[in-house]
Amino acid sequence: MSLMPPHAALPVARVTPKGARSLRHFNPWVYRTEIAAPPDVKGAGAVVLVVDSQGNPIGQALYARRSPLALRLLTRKGPAEEPVDDAFFRRRLEAALARRAYLSGRDGLRLVHGEADQLPGLFVDRYGKGLTLQTLSEGMDARKETLAKMLVELTGATHVMCRDDASGRDFEGLPREARLLHGEGAARFTYHEGENRFEVDLQGDMKTGAFLDQVDNHLRAGELARGDALDLFSYHGGFALSLSRTCTSVLAVEQDEKAAARAKANAEANGRANVTVENANAFDVLRRFDTSGRRFDTVVLDPPGLAKRREGLATALRAYHELNLRAFRCLKPDGLLVTCSCSGKLDRAAFEEMVLAAAADAKRPVQILERRGAGLDHPVLAGLPETEYLKALYVRAL
Repeated sequence: MSLMPPHAALPVARVTPKGARSLRHFNPWVYRTEIAAPPDVKGAGAVVLVVDSQGNPIGQALYARRSPLALRLLTRKGPAEEPVDDAFFRRRLEAALARRAYLSGRDGLRLVHGEADQLPGLFVDRYGKGLTLQTLSEGMDARKETLAKMLVELTGATHVMCRDDASGRDFEGLPREARLLHGEGAARFTYHEGENRFEVDLQGDMKTGAFLDQVDNHLRAGELARGDALDLFSYHGGFALSLSRTCTSVLAVEQDEKAAARAKANAEANGRANVTVENANAFDVLRRFDTSGRRFDTVVLDPPGLAKRREGLATALRAYHELNLRAFRCLKPDGLLVTCSCSGKLDRAAFEEMVLAAAADAKRPVQILERRGAGLDHPVLAGLPETEYLKALYVRAL
């Protein structure tokens, strides 16, 4: 996409006092209901000048023509001081990469984390020489070909896979698609979590290939776990393989047949003979073990997002409660429960309240060992609570 030259006058979006107040308190989002006068824009992904009700400039933002989330702030500087052109986006990419320089020993990590890296709606993950790129805003979607080229130049990647096939695109009014933006042939790569090696297909696997936001939690669970372990919603075995280093046995449960096969292959490739993979529904497995009296020293619960929208939160909480209640019942005395939620609509306080209620219903006193979130490569942006979507609670059931 050709960007507007720096000297051209930008379209102006006038926001309500509520919208201006939110932006000035470092929330970079403005919903359509908070726009007093929309900008006059022609094409997709326009950069606009944002002003308050008195006409005072607030900054420059990406404007979305269809999304309920109409403005995503890019910079608080004006176009004369900081033009939003190709050089602007390249500087932002370079800064995101520099922030992760201390993680240079990792070959699987998030390189760009959207709003937290001041690149709203852009997410980039690295798996060895392969990158996946997701755009969850109209502005980044319109620029993804240019961004992919920049990323290749900055990282030396051989492939950039566009994984714009998630449900978040529906909210933005953007079509879903998955295609190569750079490279040829199969986009299959390997990456490591600690000493464990994983295979990933950037074109066909879930999300962007793996769940990199959980890598630090995988490794920490492996440090704390012991005895016989049960890993539910295992996907490719991230938790399971980490647990296998310190546990006598690990049963990994995954409902998706393809993912379960990959978890088994990963366990075999890493020589983890104490890992068994079962292709089954985690709810059914927990009920079976609860009823039969089978007990474990360590249980991991890492379900998919059960609350996609706020209106589904009550139903999701009931499902989370059932999982955690039965997990507590399946724990031996002094057993470790690692329980997670990636539902952005379920905040940390409500998640912990649900876990403790499940423990009480199971008549298990608990010690809270750690409260954790996404890894260091997935920073939370202060002022935007939606970026703190992942919760992980490590508890000991007495």
